[in-house]
Amino acid sequence: MASIELHKVDVKAFLSVIDTCEGDVFLVTDEGDRLNLKSKLCQLIGLTKLIEGGQITDAHIECQNPEDESKLFRFNMFGAE
Repeated sequence: MASIELHKVDVKAFLSVIDTCEGDVFLVTDEGDRLNLKSKLCQLIGLTKLIEGGQITDAHIECQNPEDESKLFRFNMFGAE
C-alpha cells in the first residue's frame, strides 16, 4: 500500500478528490489509527483533528489503488484541477 504525506491541503478540494477515488483511502494517525476516508463519518472524525485554519496541516495517507495514489500525489503537488 502506498503512502502520501499531505501538507496545507484545501479540505473541500481534498474531499472532492477522495470522492473520485476507486479504492479505499486511509488517514493514518501518529497513534496508529487507520480511518477510511471513503466513509463520511471517518472523514468527520479524522479531519476535524487535523484541520487548522480551514486546511489540513499534516496528514499521512495510504491508498490501496495505485491510480488513486497517483491522483492524490498530483493533487498534493499541483492542487485541484
